[in-house]
Amino acid sequence: MADASENAPLAVTPLNALHRASGARMVPFAGYDMPVQYPDGILTEHLHTRTQAGLFDVSHMGQAFLSGANVIARFETLVPGDLAALAQGRIRYTQLLNEEGGILDDMMVTRLADDRLFLVVNAACKHQDFAHIARALSDLTLDILDTRALLALQGPQAATVLGALLPGVEDMPFMSAKNIMHAGVELYVSRSGYTGEDGYEISVPDARAEAFAKTLLVDERVKLIGLGARDSLRLEAGLCLYGHDIDTTTTPIEGDLIWSISKRRRAEGGFPGAAHVQKHIAEGAPRKRVGLALDGKAPAREGADIADSAGAIIGRVTSGGFAPSLQKPIAMGYVDAAHAAPGTELNLMVRGKPLLAHVVAFPFVPTRYYRGK
Repeated sequence: MADASENAPLAVTPLNALHRASGARMVPFAGYDMPVQYPDGILTEHLHTRTQAGLFDVSHMGQAFLSGANVIARFETLVPGDLAALAQGRIRYTQLLNEEGGILDDMMVTRLADDRLFLVVNAACKHQDFAHIARALSDLTLDILDTRALLALQGPQAATVLGALLPGVEDMPFMSAKNIMHAGVELYVSRSGYTGEDGYEISVPDARAEAFAKTLLVDERVKLIGLGARDSLRLEAGLCLYGHDIDTTTTPIEGDLIWSISKRRRAEGGFPGAAHVQKHIAEGAPRKRVGLALDGKAPAREGADIADSAGAIIGRVTSGGFAPSLQKPIAMGYVDAAHAAPGTELNLMVRGKPLLAHVVAFPFVPTRYYRGK
């Protein structure tokens, strides 16, 4: 679901010139001209992020502040996340839902020190998301930050690298955020990301984005990473890609996201589609997103049918590919609840040929988020 027609000119991020100067292969993505890989290739970029620090341009994503009277309670009417229990300076992963409990988008919500909410939403959905929020919460103020870039620094060396530039970020726990002044510019820094690694996302004014990126890239541990490796990294971490693994036809329970809904919200409801979500919690969802480890070397891609041992089609692959960290193919997809238990043997149908796979628990690769000392 793109926010621009096929004939519309592609938007560019503030780092577009840097990508091109660095030899990136550029592709259209969510209406933007984005780097899919650099000369070293996706495999090298992926493994570099797992061992050192990768720098990602995620400026195409939507950023906004939401403020006004009772903003916490008011925004809870749109999402199932527990924002009332969120401490200032902490981040919550949640979803915008429709009246059937389907996911309009997933997002990160930060409660700032002044109780404003900082929202980060997916690029392909941002215009619809912000229109939906503004329409539903017309008594609140939605300030869309369309003049700020967003960079993600991910990997085991990210804290050391960024800490040399922004002292104090090394001690931030996972899913926390703070505002930091650097060279006269206010940065919004969160310890978060979508790779399964420790790391940060840094919101920086457009005019300063390229200089900030180049400062990070001076460190030999940091390399630019494209969309290709971003996808393989998040797949290994078992993380959903909106529009593929979750969408308006899936509830958070089907998507294996029940962990993102607190006991209070499960019991009280008060968000769109709450009755559908509560029914799935109480009775079990009819299908579930599962991890799939393939026994052979051939990968299964999005759209491949999933069959049980008798050959009956019981689901579909939503993401799949080669896992560089594991040196084997992996996938995720939806199967009916009777076949969702870890260890279940299934066949992924690729060009009419069954590929043997087993259901496994997420993540495929252990996450390395920093929880504090």
